[in-house]
Amino acid sequence: MLKINDLHARVEDKDILKGINLEVNAGEVHAIMGPNGSGKSTLASVIAGKEEFEVTQGNVVLDGEDLEDDAPEERAHKGIFLSFQYPVEIPGVSVTNFMKTAINESRKARGLEDMPAKEMLKLIREKSEMLEIDRKFLSRSLNEGFSGGEKKRNEIFQMAMLEPRLAILDETDSGLDIDALRIVANGVNKLKSKDNAVVVITHYQRLLEYIVPDFVHVLHNGKIVKSGGKELALELEEKGYDWIKNEAVV
Repeated sequence: MLKINDLHARVEDKDILKGINLEVNAGEVHAIMGPNGSGKSTLASVIAGKEEFEVTQGNVVLDGEDLEDDAPEERAHKGIFLSFQYPVEIPGVSVTNFMKTAINESRKARGLEDMPAKEMLKLIREKSEMLEIDRKFLSRSLNEGFSGGEKKRNEIFQMAMLEPRLAILDETDSGLDIDALRIVANGVNKLKSKDNAVVVITHYQRLLEYIVPDFVHVLHNGKIVKSGGKELALELEEKGYDWIKNEAVV
């Protein structure tokens, strides 16, 4: 489904990614781990098409289609979803209205008419109940005054509504207490299917106790230096990243 070939990228003349090769198939969960500054969030941003990052070599392919010339919104319409470390606040725009607009824009890009209001409300009700979201939450302004856990839960709600082919969760566990982490992870697990894939970017193994990965990849200095199964995350938790760095140097 997703193929990344020899990907090099830079921002403000600084090389960040230095040859990433990665293949993610439908039905799989991949975890990307690594120390600060290793390129994890840059990789997520490049896949999503953020324009401040310049791809200098290689490419990103989704379902056999090179995404090089696609803007972020075009990639989103094709099924790429990126959750942010720090979601933005949009005063005056409710969670519900934001989702209605996002869904209808996506439908418009595929040549479809707006989703009928009755069908939209039914979908919102189903997804909010699945994720244990209170109805009052949906009428609040998007992310305004939200706690860290509420912001992350809202992003999982967006993911549930949009049903992306590829969901990239960029440090979704950042700042979450155990209860919020469990709710967010349960939401992700409910949304996994044989037709979609999830890439989880995290520093810590604790999130992977709730969202169990099929594959774990370790980034160091802009490259994937080690890949393995879920046991690799446990090894990183026990040993830290220094041993990976030393192996990479060797």
